[in-house]
Amino acid sequence: MNEIIERSREIITSYDGPKVRIMEVCGTHTHEIFRLGIRSLLPENIDLISGPGCPVCVTPIGYIDEAVFLATEKNCTITTFGDLIKVPGTEMNLAGARAKGADIRPVYSPDDALKLAIANPDLDVVFLAVGFETTTPSACLAVKKAKEQNIKNFSILTANKSMPNAYLKLKGSADAFIYPGHVNAITGNAVCKKLKEDGVSGVVAGFTANELMTALAVTIELLKKGEPFFVNCYPRVVKDEGNPEAIRLMDEVMKLIDTEWRGLGIIENSGMELKEEFSDFNARIKYNIPKIQGKPNPACRCGEVLQGHCKPSDCPMFGKVCTPLHAVGACMVSDEGACSAYYQYAQN
Repeated sequence: MNEIIERSREIITSYDGPKVRIMEVCGTHTHEIFRLGIRSLLPENIDLISGPGCPVCVTPIGYIDEAVFLATEKNCTITTFGDLIKVPGTEMNLAGARAKGADIRPVYSPDDALKLAIANPDLDVVFLAVGFETTTPSACLAVKKAKEQNIKNFSILTANKSMPNAYLKLKGSADAFIYPGHVNAITGNAVCKKLKEDGVSGVVAGFTANELMTALAVTIELLKKGEPFFVNCYPRVVKDEGNPEAIRLMDEVMKLIDTEWRGLGIIENSGMELKEEFSDFNARIKYNIPKIQGKPNPACRCGEVLQGHCKPSDCPMFGKVCTPLHAVGACMVSDEGACSAYYQYAQN
């Protein structure tokens, strides 16, 4: 065990102050923290909460219903990342729509969807654009290419999210956040510095054992001081300026809107939608999608899990009715979901 991990372990395991709540908002962090056994080191007065950092998990049910509508009523070819196919909608998921004859195809990127549209001009191809600032630039690039090449049979259905106002919404759910390193690699550190001014504390973390242990130890040490803080504990990847080209691309193609997050409700200026000059590629406009209000399963507690109000194992369906093979909620479906992590690593 190297010196950094040893020192971090000492800080974490010896903490004897008041109870603190630390929320990791990245689904990859959730899984890595479990896999590396870091949770087993935490004393009872450190509560590590899994927050809404899984893009599939925070996508509302109404969005799935919109995608099903496009597939079944408009005969669109739906292209999507694989996890989204199994996320429950009000009546059915995309897998159910496919079983009824709808054309649902998993892809690895928006560019794959665009290539499909170019190669098959008889198909109306819609890409389901979900994700945070890490994946949004690739959707923007695909739309920009489609516009430049005058591709008429390609569009996207947006559920892209921006994190800053979500942190403010969750301010009362945690004493500090472990910020996702891959998001900050795009956005830079200005957002987190502004959050510090608003009384929100957090550190940016990487994904190795060294980086996660260091981030937790730094968080614990700074929480003792009782003042808002921000530290970049992932400097080898996250720079102050972020990725200027990706930021420029998002600013060119997308605009911020108020949008719904599963479990968190409507959060102001937290969604990203295509600007008017790219409206030909906005599936909601192109196919005149009616207003759809999704209806969640009342027994599913995914919304509470995403807010940090309960742990996945507190849900009565967890590991019984709801499993990765027969998921009731999005947090069990996604490979980055908190329920999936708890099921895989900590069913007790």
